[in-house]
Amino acid sequence: MGCGNWRSARSLGPLKAQSRASAFFTMLLIFTYVFYCLTAYCDSLSRSVLEPDSVGDPTADPSVPGRRANLSEPLRSARAAYTADQLGVQESLQGSKKLPQAIIIGVKKGGTRALLEFLRVHPDVRAVGSEPHFFDRFYDRGLRWYRSLMPRTLEGQITMEKTPSYFVTREAPRRIAAMGGHTKLIVVVRDPVTRAISDYTQTKSKNPGLPSFQDLALKNSSLELVDTSWGAVRIGIYAKHLKNWLRYFPLSRFLFVSGERLVSDPAGEVGRVQDFLGLKRIITDKHFYFNQTKGFPCLKKPEGSSRPRCLGQSKGRPHPPIPQRVLQRLRDFYRPFNLKFYQMSGQNFGWD
Repeated sequence: MGCGNWRSARSLGPLKAQSRASAFFTMLLIFTYVFYCLTAYCDSLSRSVLEPDSVGDPTADPSVPGRRANLSEPLRSARAAYTADQLGVQESLQGSKKLPQAIIIGVKKGGTRALLEFLRVHPDVRAVGSEPHFFDRFYDRGLRWYRSLMPRTLEGQITMEKTPSYFVTREAPRRIAAMGGHTKLIVVVRDPVTRAISDYTQTKSKNPGLPSFQDLALKNSSLELVDTSWGAVRIGIYAKHLKNWLRYFPLSRFLFVSGERLVSDPAGEVGRVQDFLGLKRIITDKHFYFNQTKGFPCLKKPEGSSRPRCLGQSKGRPHPPIPQRVLQRLRDFYRPFNLKFYQMSGQNFGWD
């Protein structure tokens, strides 16, 4: 009796082990099935197996004869939609690069750098720090390259750049107009005689061997004919350059900023620019102080900074002495062009 029981127990051992193995594999299959269902694979797999097709191909796409359905298409579409949503959220947080809505197009040594730095205080202005020179030097690189230079902007912010040489570049108006949109154009102008001397002073600092101002400005010192081929003189013929721009843009797209008032009343001139750009007047008198050493206004110390923000050492250089007869000859030369510019721009800058 005892031996019989021992033999029965011994014979049942393999059966129990087999049952345990069977149960293990069954549970493994159930787990695998649940896992694939949760990953959205089970649904497409069950349809392909359980739904017979009339042509005998369970994977055929009924909308396109002979085409096999992509079982992972629903999953790929869902992932693509999710990725697009994520990119949209990321772009809304970081902003996107856009072509500029406003450009400071001139003029050299008129105060363009000062104006740009003043405007960058505004939270809704994002500007390129360096001059891109796209519309005069690098136009062949294309708008995609140009846009890549721009800072990222959020909704409601304005993208800006400044390149003063645009104003005197003949091709620039046509090229900017071809960019499309409604680009606003800002021109900082200054007494052309003072501007020419400032231009010469900058060049002289880089090239000490440069001839004197009067030797460059006048063709013949005895006849005192002004040399309009010299860039420092030619830039100041504002009426001539503006005429070229008005072929492509209405006057309403321009704002002419006085370089002199940008020094004497920076808040007032920057206020006009903010209005022109459709911005709230955030930059006011409280942002400026006058630097007696440099002779022009600087931005007061911003929060978190240890010192005020003034333009670099290259700004505010002392001008060399110029003979009075040379200055008078230049004023006589520019007078009719200035009057024409006042008429064209609708502003009298009081240079005479």
